[in-house]
Amino acid sequence: MSFEGFQLSQIPVDDGVSLRVRHGGSGPPLLLLHGYPQTHMMWARVAGDLARDFTVVAPDLRGYGRSTAPKDAPDHEPYSKRAMARDAVALMRHLGFDRFDLAGHDRGGRVAYRLALDHPDAIRRLSILDIIPTAEVWARADRRMAIGYWHWMFLTQPHPGPEQIIGQDPELFFFKAQYRGVAGAFDRQAYADYVACLKTTGMIHAICEDYRAGATYDRLLDEADRGKRKIAAPLQVLWGKKGALEAWYDTLAIWRDWADDVRGQAIDCGHFIPEEKPAETIAALRSFHSEGRAPSGEVGRGSPPGRRATKN
Repeated sequence: MSFEGFQLSQIPVDDGVSLRVRHGGSGPPLLLLHGYPQTHMMWARVAGDLARDFTVVAPDLRGYGRSTAPKDAPDHEPYSKRAMARDAVALMRHLGFDRFDLAGHDRGGRVAYRLALDHPDAIRRLSILDIIPTAEVWARADRRMAIGYWHWMFLTQPHPGPEQIIGQDPELFFFKAQYRGVAGAFDRQAYADYVACLKTTGMIHAICEDYRAGATYDRLLDEADRGKRKIAAPLQVLWGKKGALEAWYDTLAIWRDWADDVRGQAIDCGHFIPEEKPAETIAALRSFHSEGRAPSGEVGRGSPPGRRATKN
């Protein structure tokens, strides 16, 4: 595992939410946001190497891992990507950074682009891994999505149906039925963390609320922004050559409707890019997020990482 030397903290952010966070390294700040159905541990194979050049911050999203699962609401706003983006901005400010670079995979990617739209002054550069915008997914929904992304429809069903079904055997649902054969690609400690959190926290309900928000609150935000607001920061898009984005979409063309400065490429793997191809992920992120730096590096305001953080 490559989180050696990182500090593990529980950091309060907003609305009574605290996030489990690992942070370490030195240099300009780089926030890493994980995907579904994982925790910040998905970055275990890349964080240590990136920490040679960046101050790396890797939290669990609200409701995921050991972060607080807030009370839900009829409109699902507490689990919206807007709410998760607010958490991320508050976290980075807590650590002394008003402006930072950001990379998000899967659900973390959805938080990342929402953050870039809602808080444009906070983001210097943005990397999105293996997604297209939420509204674009729903607008293109067809037979392929119903089969390949079936969990999108299932997880949006009313509480408590999905929660009760998944709760019978979350490891079977997430890693043996939905993502067959991928567990071997994961770091052993990371996989143990995913399974433990799914079994011992409120993460299953949080995941369902996350997807319910995606189908409603998040989708409507995207539709309101489409053609009116664009991501101001340079945008890097990475996707798995063996996955759905490569097969179904012109990924870069879609993102060019959402940002003016877009680049990226497919990596020869499936959906879980940082875990399946860590060396390629490190190289792509380091190259992109090192661009435009002054020789001494660009660091946010104020204190070193970890101020006011409470040990977990």
